[in-house]
Amino acid sequence: MGRAIAVVLFNAGAVAIAAWIFPGISVGGDTTTDQVITLLVVGAILGVINAFIAPIIKLLSIPFIILTLGLALLVINALMLKLAAWVADQADVNFHVEGFWTAVGGALVISLVTAALEMGFMSGDRRYRYQTREMS
Repeated sequence: MGRAIAVVLFNAGAVAIAAWIFPGISVGGDTTTDQVITLLVVGAILGVINAFIAPIIKLLSIPFIILTLGLALLVINALMLKLAAWVADQADVNFHVEGFWTAVGGALVISLVTAALEMGFMSGDRRYRYQTREMS
C-alpha cells in the first residue's frame, strides 16, 4: 500500500513539473487545492496505466524497441501519457496534453523525474534494509 501511495505522489509531482515546463500540458482547477487533486488523480491514472497496460505494449513492441535502439520506448511513454489524458478527459478530470511532441517531451520529463524520485526515496530504503539485515 505504501508503494502505491509513493507511486501516485511521484507521478503527480512529475506531471506537475512537466506541466510547468511544457505549455501544451495543462492541469486545470480553479484553486490550488483543485489542481493538487487533479494531479493526484492523474498520478493514479498514470500508475494504473504503467502497471497494467504499458508492460503489455512494451512486450509486444520488443522487436521495434531493439530495432530503434530503445527510442521506441519514448514514443510508447508518450502514447501512455496521451492515453492518461484521454482517460482523465473521460472521467471529467481537467488534464490535457496537446500534440504528440508535447507528449514526447512530457513523457521524457516524467520518466526522468519519476526515476530520480524513486532512486532517491525507494532505493535508499532498500539499501538501509539490506545493510540492517547484513549487520544482524
